[in-house]
Order: sequence, then structure tokens, then C-alpha cells
Amino acid sequence: MPTRAASADPAAAPGMPGLDSAEVARLRAVHGPNAIPEARPPSVGVRVLRSLRDPLVLVLLAALVLTLVTTDLTDAAVIALVVVVNTTLAVRQEVNADRAVRALSSLVTPSATVTRDGREQTVSVRDLVPGDLVHLRQGDLVPADAVLVAGTGVTVGESMLTGESEPVGKAPAPPTGPRTTPDAQLDATVDPSVEAAALEAATLYAGTAVVRGRGTARVTATGSASATGRIAALMVGTQQRRTPLQLRMSRLSGHLAVAAVVLCSLVFALGLLRGEPVERMLLTGVSLIVAAVPESLPLVVTLSMALAARRMASRHAVVRNLAAVETLGSVTLLATDKTGTLTEGLMAVSSTWQPEGASPESLMRAVVLCNDVGDGVDGGLRHDPTESALLDTAGAAGVDTVGLRAAHRRLAEVPFDSRTKRMTTWHAVPQESPWASDAPDPQATGTDPLATGTSVQGPGSGVLVVSKGAPEVMLRPDVLDDPPELVAEALEQASTLAAAGERVLAVAIGRVGALPALAADVPRLHLTGLVALRDLPRAAAAEAVAACQRAGIEVGLVTGDHPATAWAVARAVNIPVGSGPVALHQVPEPQTPAGAPGVAEVSRHRVIARATPADKLELISAWQHAGHVVAMLGDGVNDAPALHRADIGVAMGRRGTEVAREAADVILTDDNLGTVVAAVEEGRRVYANIRRFLLYGISGGAAEILLMLAGPLVGVPLPLLPAQILWVNLVTHSFAGAALGAEALEDGAMTRGPRPPRQNALDGLWWRLGLLAAVVASAALAGAVVAGDHFGPSTALLALGVGQLCVALALRSRTARHLGRQRLVLPGALAAAGLLLVAAVTVPPLAQLLGAHLPPLSSWAWAAGSGLAAYVAARLVRPSSL
Repeated sequence: MPTRAASADPAAAPGMPGLDSAEVARLRAVHGPNAIPEARPPSVGVRVLRSLRDPLVLVLLAALVLTLVTTDLTDAAVIALVVVVNTTLAVRQEVNADRAVRALSSLVTPSATVTRDGREQTVSVRDLVPGDLVHLRQGDLVPADAVLVAGTGVTVGESMLTGESEPVGKAPAPPTGPRTTPDAQLDATVDPSVEAAALEAATLYAGTAVVRGRGTARVTATGSASATGRIAALMVGTQQRRTPLQLRMSRLSGHLAVAAVVLCSLVFALGLLRGEPVERMLLTGVSLIVAAVPESLPLVVTLSMALAARRMASRHAVVRNLAAVETLGSVTLLATDKTGTLTEGLMAVSSTWQPEGASPESLMRAVVLCNDVGDGVDGGLRHDPTESALLDTAGAAGVDTVGLRAAHRRLAEVPFDSRTKRMTTWHAVPQESPWASDAPDPQATGTDPLATGTSVQGPGSGVLVVSKGAPEVMLRPDVLDDPPELVAEALEQASTLAAAGERVLAVAIGRVGALPALAADVPRLHLTGLVALRDLPRAAAAEAVAACQRAGIEVGLVTGDHPATAWAVARAVNIPVGSGPVALHQVPEPQTPAGAPGVAEVSRHRVIARATPADKLELISAWQHAGHVVAMLGDGVNDAPALHRADIGVAMGRRGTEVAREAADVILTDDNLGTVVAAVEEGRRVYANIRRFLLYGISGGAAEILLMLAGPLVGVPLPLLPAQILWVNLVTHSFAGAALGAEALEDGAMTRGPRPPRQNALDGLWWRLGLLAAVVASAALAGAVVAGDHFGPSTALLALGVGQLCVALALRSRTARHLGRQRLVLPGALAAAGLLLVAAVTVPPLAQLLGAHLPPLSSWAWAAGSGLAAYVAARLVRPSSL
């Protein structure tokens, strides 16, 4: 289609062609990119210090100090090696995670529609420069500080700057003087004599959201010079808060550290009572503390969440909030919008209806005029699916959409609003217009067709009023000046079409001699007809809903559409409708009308129609109060409050508005509902792997403490030397622990209900880890007794290490075969750990450092038997679901 004439759109800025490419390049060189300054990534030193704050690592550092005080350099070296290895892995993973986040951010870089080189085009927000003409519509985020120079009904939410929840109306500022240079154009946009209040009413701030209306604004400040940039500068260097899971794990680390210190103090006291040297028992106690605490826990948590975020990105789900990764695994209810989420969001006119004697051409012409879609293809305004379908149908019916709009210049409008569910436009009526013969005042004159209270100048003049909206809004006596029987017939037709799942719009026209004093003062009109549109469900929506239901996640449909339309879509995708959909509002009034159910009453239903944005907020709060962990899926500006209120907000990345994406925790880059299921799967995988590591790591530490406590009772005063304890801890936790964080999700995990959100990470694991610790410790102690005093510690070293590594192998995911090449990560890590364990008794320099000896073949056989026993025990007690 050709580009729509500027005069047809009062939201455009007439006479302002925008910048040209040369001017843009010059201004970008002066002002730089339109990007908020990012905090410098922490230095390596800062990252190291941050990783050393964990309680478990602090215990290791305290142990290092004690060994240095006692001049035990060998054990000090081993402890230092443990700290260095874990810190290196943690810092490296943190750096990789930062890189991944920056890479993910590039997937959702926002764009803006601007006029450059005399035509509209879409550019990255980073490329905006002062002086650019930016076109804004409902749902857009203001990309830079700007002054509104043309527009209609523009209302902006500035809560992110002011804290005020009520949107603020904006009025265009009058341009002045001819344009000479880009900077002069910018300076001349607003008359210096305009009062401060008028200037504020025209000022738009970067990052705020266009709640209603549309308009054109001239960019005045970008990047760090914008209001948002100045605020962001205050945040440079501010450290991001840790996620709830990381905080819980940190508390668990503290508890484990305290327990380890108490138990190892007991070992120390018992040794002194047996007459062991103080220095030896001090080193033993320190070594046990090091062995008992799973110091790799912080690494495993960070690794699991970062790997999950990367996997989710590869499955088209970009995580904006790392906490969302783990929370996704707890979701119990998924509330979803209809249009663009369960359906394709690509409307098509399926049928029309006109009163007897009415002209179908009149209906088609009316929907062309009362329509906000641009005619342009190259750089045209972004399309609304419903508006596009109406315009395409009219064009296919032979209506010259461009000529009609050019001839019937739009004079004023009341934009569509989700509360009123209606749009009204006023148009000039030229003499050659199909509607000119009935003009109420052909001789009326006026000097300015946009001036309030004036009529349109010229022969055949008058003002045509076109309105379209929901049938329950339009087909009312206070809206239509038609016979009651005609209105009743139209209502019956609308109900029939809606019952079939169609979206129905009623269209009416009228004429007046002049524009009204108030834009909202719409006269009574005459019904032109009904238009039925259908938005087919997405092909994968039904399977995605079924997958959620199999995973124990309830799915609810919450929409502002007609109840019958909601019912048809819900049935198509197999959302249980019960006795039918529930409509919160029969008419779009601010208060619930008498007889209509309230939000609290309908929250037990799962198909809810005629819901306003405020209703969605109340519904989510009601579900959360009932104990649900709620994920909200939406794409429109009206979904943004609900996305922000939900435990997890999920926005569509392609069709979604900037407001919705900014309010969400997760963005679906493929707009596929099935991707939500994949994201939930990753959330459950993260939590399961953390529990898997806790069972492995804590049972291993407990086995070492049991070994040292029980040894004296069977005549082995010191089953392991301090350096040997440290070495076992290093080779078992660091390698296998990190590898366990990458395991696949268990078979059947997505057919069980979500875990309780307040579940302790160790629930159901205590007796299992106690049993595993007893088996591994018993095997190692028996090996030490059988091998005798000389080879006892070395045999215990091998038996203890092999036992723990076999526990890790037994606890791995049953679905590891689905990991591809990753299935070799854990076996590879265990093999590396096993080689280091063998090196402890076979490599002379290392054996001498650890005080170990090359044991006889019987000790090797005993170690193998210990591993087999540990493997069998772990397989027997491993939970069916972690």
C-alpha cells in the first residue's frame, strides 16, 4: 500500500520531515549512543572477595589461619589449594554468567519508529539522537527524553520516575519558526514563552510508558543526559541482590558450618582425652571442618542457575531476572491472556451483517475511517491485528482506502480504551463524499477545522462521526438513534456470532454540523452493521496447555473479550470451562454492575472474561492468597500490571509491547506458549540438581566425621591424617559437585505436581544422607582396621574417596542419556577425581606430602568393594524425585 498522507493522521507532525542520515551521523558523534551507562564489571579482585564471603569458605579460611599458626605448612598448602580451586571455579563461572546475560540482553534490544530521510523507519533505540522525530503508540516505552509535538489522547505512566500510580495526560507543544539546522530545530521546538506548566505537559521522559493514545515527539536528550540516565548514574556500582534461592543456600551454609565446627570440636576433645597431642588433634579438627562443609555449594547454586538461563535462552526464553529460574519450578497456576498468546493474534474478518436496506459499502468505508492502522508498507506504522484485518477486508471489497482517508481528513478522535471498549473519530465531509448529500449544514463555515466548536469549511461540509466497539457498548439506546427492534435484532446477531467464538464489533455513523465542544461528546448514531472476526488458536497451544496440566500446573484464561469468545478459545485448547466462562463486567463501567460477580467470587474459575487490567491484578492477588505460585503470560500494555504483580511475569518477545517486556521476568522470543513449559522444566531441573548435590556433599562430609569419631572406638586412633582428609574433600567435592549441577531432569518430573514453594531444600533427605554416610564411613573404617597401622590411613583414604565418587554416580539423573555429549560430563569429572585420588598413593611427591603409602592389592580390592557398597546403597535410597 502507498504511504498514508500526513494530513490523514492528526498524531503525525505535519511539516516536520525529520532528520536526514548525515545529520543523524553528526549528532550521534556528538551525543553518543542512546544507552544508559552500565556499571563497570567488577574486577577480578572484587569477584574473589565476593566469593570468599560465603560462610563455608570463611570456615576454610579460619582453618587455614590455624594451620599457619601451628606451622603445619603441608596442611596449610592443601587447604589453600581447596580454597583456590573453588574460588577460581566460582569466579570463572561468574564471569561466564555476566557474559551470558549481556548476550541475552541483545536478544530483546528495543526499537523505535522514527521519521528520517522523509519516511518512517524502525531503528534500534540505541541509535536515536537529539532531534529525531519518534512516533509513539499505546504500549510503547518512551525511548528518550522528548517533547510531544503532535498527538491525540496521549497519556503516559510516570510511576517509574514519580511514584504516582495515575497516568499523566500530555498535550503537544506548539512548534515555532522554520527549521535551519538540527540543533536549531531542536531548540525551536518549544516557544520560550510557553509557561512551565505547558512545557511539562508536553515533556516525555525516557523509560515511561504510553498508556493511551498516540503521537509524535521530538527527542531532546538521550543516554546519560536523559532523566533515566541521570538516575541510572546513581546506581553505577550498585551490587545486584542475591536471589531467594541463593539466600536460602547461604543460610543453610551457615547452619552446616556451625554444625561442622561443633562436631569437629567434639573430635578434638575426645582426642585430647585419649592423650593425643594437642597440635595433632587441632590439625585433625581443622581438617574435619574443611571436610565436613560442602564448600562447593555456592558454586553449584551459581552454576546450576547460570546453565539453566543459557539453556532457556537456547529454548527461546530469555531470563531477565535470575530468581525466575528457580521460581519457575514452583509455579502452580499459569494465567494467560487470549489474543497473541493462546491465539495467533492475526485476525481475519469471517462475516458481516447489516440492517435491512443498509449498504455493505458503507460499512466497509466506515471501518476504513475509524481505523488506526497506517497505509504504509515501508516504514509504516506498526499494525494492530484487528485494525489490519478490517482495512484488508475493505481493500479486498474494492474500497480505495488511501483515497477515502485523504478525502475525509480526520479532525478529532477518542482512541480505543480497554475501559470504554470503543473508538470514535470525526472526519471532514467533502462535496464528493458518499455521505455529502445528507450533510446537516452545507453552508456552515469555519476558519479552523480543528478548533473546538467550529464546522468544516467548504461545499458539502459537515462532520462525519464514525464509532466502533464492543456490541454491549454500542448496541444501547443512549448510543444508537435506531428503532428498538433493530437494536434487538443486532444484539441477537451479535450473540449468535460471539457464541461461535467470533469477536464482534458494532459500527455506527452519524453527522453533525461542527466538532463538539468536548471530544467525548458523541452524538447518537445510526447502526451501519456488525463485523465478526476470528483469531484462530495457535497450533501448539493445546499441547502446551496439556503439558502444563500433566505437570500439575493449572491453566487459567483471563481476557477482556466477550465470554462466548473466551469459551470457544478455552474449549479449543482444552482449558476446563466447568459450567462456562465467568464475565466480571457485563458493561465496561468502573464499578462492577449489580448482579455481576466480584473478583474474589470468580477466582476459583479458570475462564474469566471481560476482565480489566485492575481485575487481573485482583485475580492474581486472590490466587496468591490461596497459596498459588502464579505465572502470568501476556503481551499487551493492559497486561503489564499483572505481569509485574505475578510471581513470574512472562511476556511475548515478538508481538509483545515494550511495556509488557519491561514488566516481565521472562521473555519468550518465539511467542510460543510451549516455551513456558520448557522454562518450568528448567526451573525444576535447577532445584533437583541442588538437592542432588546436597545429598551427595553432606553425606560425604558426614561420612568423614563418622569415620574420625568411630575410629578410636575400634582401636584406630586416627583413621586419616589431616592432609588426607583435605585431599579427599578436594577431589570429591570440586569436580563431582560442579558436574552434578548440570544433570538432566528426572523422568516423570514433569508429570508430577510442583514442589511446595516453602519446602526446605533438605526435606526428605535427612535419613538418606545419614544412611549413606554410615555405609561409606563403615567401609572405610573396616578397610583401615584390616590394613593395619601402616597401610590403614591409605586404605581408608581410597575407600572413602571411591565410596563418595560412587555415591555421585548412583545419584545422577536417570535421563542422563538425553543429555547428548553432556552425558559424559559427570563420568568425566568422576574419572578426573579418581585419577587424583589414585595419585595420592602412587605419585611419590604427592604421597609424601599427604603422608600416604602405596597399599597392597588387598587394599585396592577393599576400596572397590567400598565403592560397590556405596553405589548399591545410594541406588536403594535415592528418592524417586529430587
